[in-house]
Amino acid sequence: MAEQSRPAHVEEQSPAVDMAERAGQHTGNPQVLESRLFMQLLVFECDQDRDPVQAVDQIATELARRDACAVIYADVNAPRNLGVLTWSEEPSHFVTAVRPAILAVGHGLKPLPEFTMLGRTYSTGFEPDLRFWLLTRPVSTVTNESWPWAVWYPLRRSGAFNRLDGREQGAILKEHGQIGRAYGEQDLAHDVRLACHGLDTHDNDFVIGLIGKELHPLSHVVQSMRKTRQTSEFIASMGPFFVGHVVRRIT
Repeated sequence: MAEQSRPAHVEEQSPAVDMAERAGQHTGNPQVLESRLFMQLLVFECDQDRDPVQAVDQIATELARRDACAVIYADVNAPRNLGVLTWSEEPSHFVTAVRPAILAVGHGLKPLPEFTMLGRTYSTGFEPDLRFWLLTRPVSTVTNESWPWAVWYPLRRSGAFNRLDGREQGAILKEHGQIGRAYGEQDLAHDVRLACHGLDTHDNDFVIGLIGKELHPLSHVVQSMRKTRQTSEFIASMGPFFVGHVVRRIT
């Protein structure tokens, strides 16, 4: 019998894209979550004819009118600057609610795009309660009345880190994580970790928020992280840093 000829071209099926957040695969408690939280920081400079205190009141009013939860910061390093942190599981919220609220405030607010940060929560695979860590914990951290200080900054890893095998990456991240947990367990600094791949003007990979009751520990944890292998060998850039103190919470 003659051998049947194969088609000259057989189109290969593309692999399925899995965008779900996953955790607990190694602990026998597998969790899958399709949702994640987006958080955005916008920073503005108040013109000389705009009272920053009145600007806070107006921004808060307009955000509340649109059911947009937020934290408003006074910029410690610039007396006329304000930071507005908002969040939602639906990213269109920043266009349909936050943007109109800011525009409704009117003239006198100059955006400082170099400080704009937008990111999304993500799983590391080791979260004991995935929904809490991705959706609840970030909000409860930034709105905690006992933790008014915040340091927000973006960072970008070098390509060399991505070329390491998974085991070596895990060891590097574990060293970094152990320091962060020590500060958190002693109520010195609490972190919000966001991925910003493709969302950042300067091609950063992550946005980090350090939140706490005092400013010194937030600076101290950054200093301590400098000694880790991740920071000393594989961080290509960090910053700019926004240092804020909460002046209003809209929840």
